[in-house]
Order: sequence, then C-alpha cells, then structure tokens
Amino acid sequence: MIVRTRFAPSPTGFLHIGGARTALFSWAYARRHGGKFILRIEDTDLERSTELSVNAILEGMKWLGLDWDEGPFFQMKRLARYKEVADQLVAAGHAYPCWMTREELDDLRKLQTEKGLKPRYDGRWRPERSQGLKKPEGAKPVIRFRTPEEGEVGWNDLVKGPISFPNKELDDLVLLRADGVPTYNFGVVVDDLDMEITHVIRGDDHVNNTPRQLHIFNALVEREKIPAFAHLPMILGADGERLSKRHGAVSVMQYMEEGFLPEALDNYLARLGWSHGNEEVFTRKQLVEWFDLGHVSKSPAQFDPGKALWMNQQYLKHADDVRLSGLTELVLKDMGIDARKGPPIDKVVALLKDRANTVVHLAENARMFYVYEQPIQKDIETQVDTKTRPALQMLKAKLAEVPWDRKSIAAAIAEVLKANAMKMPELAMPVRLLVTGRTQTPSLDAVLELLGRDTVLRRLLV
Repeated sequence: MIVRTRFAPSPTGFLHIGGARTALFSWAYARRHGGKFILRIEDTDLERSTELSVNAILEGMKWLGLDWDEGPFFQMKRLARYKEVADQLVAAGHAYPCWMTREELDDLRKLQTEKGLKPRYDGRWRPERSQGLKKPEGAKPVIRFRTPEEGEVGWNDLVKGPISFPNKELDDLVLLRADGVPTYNFGVVVDDLDMEITHVIRGDDHVNNTPRQLHIFNALVEREKIPAFAHLPMILGADGERLSKRHGAVSVMQYMEEGFLPEALDNYLARLGWSHGNEEVFTRKQLVEWFDLGHVSKSPAQFDPGKALWMNQQYLKHADDVRLSGLTELVLKDMGIDARKGPPIDKVVALLKDRANTVVHLAENARMFYVYEQPIQKDIETQVDTKTRPALQMLKAKLAEVPWDRKSIAAAIAEVLKANAMKMPELAMPVRLLVTGRTQTPSLDAVLELLGRDTVLRRLLV
C-alpha cells in the first residue's frame, strides 16, 4: 500500500499554528513511508473563502518547506463530481431529496429545545415517512444521507484508540445543498476516495465529524478502501486555554516577519504533541526518519512562545553566516539602514548570532555597526569620571598605535587595566557607551575591531 496523506485547509484565513502542525504531521508521515502528500483547498464556504487566503496558505506551506506531491485541488472545481456521487447514493437508497425549508427547520429546533431535546432534523422527508407531504413549488431540494438509526459506528483511531458513536445520536445530514455545493462532511469523503487517501491526519475538533463520514464511506466502498484516521490533540496556550491570537496563534508568515527560521518553527511544531525520546532539537530529515503516530500524545499540547524563541535561538546559532547575513540585511533595509556602509555584514552576523533569538533581534543588535546612536550627556557623565577619564585617554592613545586586530586590541585593553588598577567593567562600560551608544555588546575587542580604528578613535571623545 502506498501511503497517501492530505492537508485540506479552508481558505477563510491565514495558515495558523494549529493548521501548520497538522500539515507538518501529515507531510512527515507521508515522507516517512515513502508516500504522497496531497494539498486540497476546501473552498465551499463561499461567503468566507478568498483568493487572498489561498495565497497565504500556499505561501505559508512553501516557507515551512512542506512540499506537496499533488494539488492544490479546489472543491469548487469538482461540483459535477459531487452531484454524480450524490445521485449514486440516492439511486442506491442511501440518500434522498429533502424539501424542508430553513424556516421549518428553525421552528423544529426551537420546539425541540423547549422540550429539552437535542435539536436535530427529524427525517420527515425520508421516503418511508414523506407520504402526504407536499413539495414546495419551484423549490430545489437538498440531498440528505439516510443515516442508520440503530447500532453504532466506530473506528480505531491511530492516536486516540477505539472510538464509537451510537447511530441514534446522528441525524440525516445534508450531503448536497440546493445550489449543488457539497457540505463539508460529504465533500471530504468524495475527495478522500477519489484521491485515494490512506491516512486522514487532522485535529481532534473533527472527531464528531468522523462517524458521519464513515457512514458515507460505508455506503460507497468496501471497508478496506476507507482511510485510517488519526486525530491530533488540540493546542492550548500556556494558561491552558484554547490557543488564540493572544497566545501567539497567528499566521505562520508573521513568524517569518518576526525573524524565525522556518526549520526552527517546524522543529517546535513537531514537539507540540509528539516526541522522540528526549530529543528537543532535530533536523527536518531526522523528523522524517523518526515520525510515527504512535508517539503522538493523546493530551492537548501547550504552545509556549518563550520555548519557541529558545528553539529559534538554537537554529540561529548554527545557521550559515551567508544565509543569515542576507536575512539580516533585508531587516536592516526595512529599518532604513544600508548594511554596505559599515563592516562586512557576515562578520557582524558571525559575532552577534549567538546572542539573538530572532533575525529581527539580530538586526537590532547589528544596527550599532551601521548607525551611531549618540549617548545622552547624562549617561556619559555617569560613566566618564575622574577615575575612568585618564584610563580612556591612555586607551585611545594605545589604540592609535597598535595593529588593528582583535588580539592586539585585547592586549592594549589589558595594559590599560593593569596600569590603572581597574577591573574590566570599569573600563568596558564607558568605552561601549562612547563608541556604540550602548552599555551592552559582545566582547569589546571584537566590537572595536569590526567598527574600525578611525570610527573608534573619533568616538572616544575624552
């Protein structure tokens, strides 16, 4: 059997964290088993689906490196196929036309609610119950599925284990609306069958949809052609509440804008509800080698923005300097800074990347090499006093003479410290402030070397 998985988002918004994790797990499972990963766009929500959202989803998938083998397929281009299958179900007695109006259904649900009953369609247009009912003139019917009224339906979920539902809890769902557009539960079944999907990996908010879909599957094909189901636990915020924008559940492209590396976000998403021993940081290749559904947690995962930043920091530390330089230069450009007017950006990145948790953070730290932020006089007076001024003057004199390399600069600083009986912070703090406008930087000798002799001497006004 060739494994075939799919990711099937609705284009009603951006690709968010929950959807991205579902896509990642489906992609990884297909890649692990040498199968195919299919992308399908479920665009039947005509009021909310937009081309902008489609493009945002595709952009997010590409940025995360989740390449698909087939698609994207669009449901609205397959309406003739859904009608064909609906007609097939009607002919076989598994479905029937229903002329119940929206007003009648609302009145029924209101009455049921008043009686303390579960609001549901009462099956009045089932062929065996519809004698005497008059079809409204000029009205087009919906097509409803004839759900079994006895027994139960169930499956062995690859994450959650055995799950079953009594059929009496399920009413006759609409398959095809009067305008010919399929409902969600019907469209996905037809698509999954036509695309020969073997494993449906999706969020556990779909658990209640699965019994309805299984009934449709059973009416169409033999059991061995029905895909296996794996329902992933939801993602919660650190406070235990359902993940929302305030927890960081934003578009994955916002993480790109904030300076995340896609492989870092992939790694973090993979750890949301799945594990491989105690491994925290691993490559995309390792994820494919290790991924299995047996180690997906049954419990909700918690999204921790701080942990996501930590993960990104690990990847920044080991990122290629040339690649990172290009990304940092783009951020600096957005800040209105020309990175060509200063030390080589790759050397700046190599010095700073261990201290940054995002590319934006890295660019903000790199800014001091390209834009001088004049320190305020009050801060200068705090750092440059009767004790530090002579030491600064001595350092300036030595820096004017030594070879301009890190080793020589460090030796000059050490001589001044010894001659003035000072500790490193006493000298480094005022030097940093005068030369960079900041009191915290990486190693002082490395910073001075990159800034260049002329710049350092010009700013050491003592």
